[in-house]
Amino acid sequence: MTTLLAGLGLGLSLIVAIGAQNLFVLRQGVRREYVFTVATICALSDLTLISIGVAGLGAATTALPWLVEVVRWAGAAFLIGYGLLAARRTIRPAAVTPEAPGTASTNRFQVVVTCLALTWLNPHVYLDTVFLLGSVAATHGDQRWWFALGAMIGSISWFYGLGYGARLLGRWLTTEWGMRLLDGFVAVVMVLLGVSLIVGR
Repeated sequence: MTTLLAGLGLGLSLIVAIGAQNLFVLRQGVRREYVFTVATICALSDLTLISIGVAGLGAATTALPWLVEVVRWAGAAFLIGYGLLAARRTIRPAAVTPEAPGTASTNRFQVVVTCLALTWLNPHVYLDTVFLLGSVAATHGDQRWWFALGAMIGSISWFYGLGYGARLLGRWLTTEWGMRLLDGFVAVVMVLLGVSLIVGR
């Protein structure tokens, strides 16, 4: 139980920080658009990455430094591009009606592709979920999979909680100005994250 709680604590501490993926989940939750799909993709991706890290396969990628660079630049380009699109939405925002999900211009395919890109093109997810969490799990020896289970529970709880909990903000963020502020915040954070990848921070 102690090992499981340790995994839960570390998993949550790594995942709750404001990032591109969390902002996307939050935005979809506020819009009430494909929330289950987005939360499931994020949770399953995290479970996969945690398993890779705990299984020790993450260490193999250290032999391919060029791959880290490819992911870094691809992630930076995607984040900045997504940020610019969010900035454009602040100019012509669309009010979101909670009772009418799916009224936005995005469709399920676009949402899935964006969610996958925000998850798998983020170099930090490999550093945190695969390398860091995987290395800490290794210190627990035979109990490492209990540690992994705790981290997995944390991920599942966080993504579904964030996605569906965002609906509580619907009263304030389902107006044109509310979405303008949210998209403005998303734009700033996305661009800053992309730039931080370019400068190597």
